[in-house]
Amino acid sequence: MKQISILKHKRLKLKTEHGRYIILGSIDGILAVLGVVIGTSHVSDDPTIVINAALGGAVALALTNGVGSYLAESAVEFGKLAELEKPLLRSLDSTKIEEETKKKIWSDSLFHGGASFCGSLVPILPFLLLDEYMLEVAIILSISVLSILGIYSGKLAKQSVIKHSVRMVGLGIMIVAAVTLLGLE
Repeated sequence: MKQISILKHKRLKLKTEHGRYIILGSIDGILAVLGVVIGTSHVSDDPTIVINAALGGAVALALTNGVGSYLAESAVEFGKLAELEKPLLRSLDSTKIEEETKKKIWSDSLFHGGASFCGSLVPILPFLLLDEYMLEVAIILSISVLSILGIYSGKLAKQSVIKHSVRMVGLGIMIVAAVTLLGLE
């Protein structure tokens, strides 16, 4: 029974770790690409130009977040592995522990980069699917998805989903206001 409990805990921890990267990557994708969409929309009425600029930003963001996560997670996780080796007075190379460490690094990196790309699609979709009010719908859709991410964040934290959702929406509104105030109208 104890082994089953440990396995459930390990799966729960993986879901929580992935949840972190889903939230982080999605916020990055939504808000960074929403900024690109707002800025590009104010200099061109051509949806193709907006879509191309936004997709370029989406791909760049997904790759930098994925690679950045890989580099950061490698440093942290291999540092933890080195700390484990000290009291053992032996290398953990080619062990199950090292294998699990490598899987975690790749998994976290893929979740972060993938969530960044998926989040980036949110403000782009109205430009692909609609003929008018594309920018307005992109902003509303992005803020709505941020609200859902806030609920997810609150559930992960086992805290108020309303408080987390309001914080996410507030963040989104601040970004939209900041981009607008920078004169990109």
